[in-house]
Amino acid sequence: MKRILVTGGAGFIGSHLCERLLDLGNEVICMDNYFTGSKMNIVHLLGNPYFELIRHDVTMPLFVETDEIYNLACPASPVHYQYNGIKTIKTCCG
Repeated sequence: MKRILVTGGAGFIGSHLCERLLDLGNEVICMDNYFTGSKMNIVHLLGNPYFELIRHDVTMPLFVETDEIYNLACPASPVHYQYNGIKTIKTCCG
């Protein structure tokens, strides 16, 4: 079993990735600030003992021990990524 962090895990693609990683027997940490994601996308996973949700902005430091990281945190449309260009760059590039 791997411990995997999915940033942007409450987005459309991230939530499906979280579900698949759980199905494969992994422990999953979902991190999202809900800027474009939604808790409704992962609410069905909250009862899983191998799923952890952290509401956090990827542009701020977070210290967790993991085996893998999938960075899917990114404003997903022109309306969202043009809202704050500097933050979009920080989200996508680190």
